[in-house]
Amino acid sequence: MIMSKNNEKKLVFIYNADSGMVNTVKDFWHKTLRPSTYKCNLCAQTFSPFGMKKEWKSFLDTLDIETEFLHKDEFLDKYDVQDAKYPSAYLLKNGILKLLITQEEMDKVPSINEMEKLVSSKLK
Repeated sequence: MIMSKNNEKKLVFIYNADSGMVNTVKDFWHKTLRPSTYKCNLCAQTFSPFGMKKEWKSFLDTLDIETEFLHKDEFLDKYDVQDAKYPSAYLLKNGILKLLITQEEMDKVPSINEMEKLVSSKLK
């Protein structure tokens, strides 16, 4: 558990990728040319080559919680969770950051519809 400085409530998704233009371009080509070997199922299910999928964005808009999306390096800088695995999702509630969706759960999701079901079920 990680303590936060404030009492915000937020769903924090972490991609299995680092931030930055070079990494973005590299990931784009990896997803395009060798999708079966791409290591971020969160990105693979929720993003197209043109950005966040509309269905996923619409789903997020229905949630009664703020969402945040971070790359691995950004998550580590902001929350300093040294043993985190990616992709995954955390719940920040009452200043405490807790793992909500594990890497294993995230990696098993076969479709955007199943990703939405997983997130909904975990938030209940």
